[in-house]
Amino acid sequence: MIFSLTWLPAVLKTAGLKVAVVDGWESRGRGDMGTLAGVMCHHTAGPAVGNMPSLETLINGRSDLQGPLAQLGLGRDGTYYVIAAGRCNHAGKGMWKDIASGNSRFIGIEAENTGSPSDIWPDVQIEAFQRGVAAVLSHIQRGVEFCCGHKEYALPPGRKSDPLFDMDTFRSAVARMLSGTVATPTLIPAVEPTIQPGTPGPRPTLRRGSSGELVGHVQAVLGVTVDSTFGPNTEAAVREFQRTKGLVPDGIIGPKTWVALDTLGRTL
Repeated sequence: MIFSLTWLPAVLKTAGLKVAVVDGWESRGRGDMGTLAGVMCHHTAGPAVGNMPSLETLINGRSDLQGPLAQLGLGRDGTYYVIAAGRCNHAGKGMWKDIASGNSRFIGIEAENTGSPSDIWPDVQIEAFQRGVAAVLSHIQRGVEFCCGHKEYALPPGRKSDPLFDMDTFRSAVARMLSGTVATPTLIPAVEPTIQPGTPGPRPTLRRGSSGELVGHVQAVLGVTVDSTFGPNTEAAVREFQRTKGLVPDGIIGPKTWVALDTLGRTL
C-alpha cells in the first residue's frame, strides 16, 4: 500500500535541501497518517561517528519498539533521508496544542546527534533542520507553533530530552523562513557552470534516477556494476568517494564532485 506522505521529497527538494529516498519508503509505515497537525523534532541519540549511522534503526526499529521510527532522518551533512510515507513510532505518550495522537498527526524528523552536550550540531545540519520544518509546515498550511520538540510533547514532563537545543530559538528561525525573510539557498545547478579544463563541455548534475552513458562512465571509474542507471549502489559509491575527498557526501554529482572525479586521471 502506498501511504499519503509521498509529497515529502518534492517539498524538501523545492526548498533547496539535499534528499535521499530510502528504498520502499512509499509503502513503509504503521498504517497511514491522520489529519496532519505539524512536525516533531528529535535527535537519534546514535553513534558519534558517521553521517547517518542510525538510519537502519530508524527503518527497522529497536528491540523495544517496532519501526519505522520517523518519516525523515537528517544526516549531519544536512541530507534528508526519506524513510516512510506512513505513520511512524516516534512520539509516544504526550500532548502538544491539545493533540495527544502524535504518531498519526505529527511528521517526525530524527536528526543524527548523540544527545550529548559535547556533540556540537553542524551549522549545515541545523539550517537544514529549520528549512525542512518550514517547508513541511508551509505545505500543510500550519504555523510555526505546530513545530515542537519531543521533549516538549512527551509526558510525563522530563520523559524525553530531545532535541538538545532551545526550541524557542529554533522556532524563531523557522518563523523567519516561513515569512520569506531568509533567502532560499541556490539549488545544485543542472549543469556545470563553467567548462572544466580537458573536458568536452559542461556536464549534467547526476543523482539517483539519472541514466545514460555518462552514468556508466562514473560507475566504471568508481568500480561499481556498470548498468548506466544511477541506483542505490551507485549513490552509495558516490557518497563514499565524496567523503574521501572532503566533500559533502550527498550522493549527487555536481560541479565539485565532477572536479574531484577528474583527479582520478580519467576525464569524464
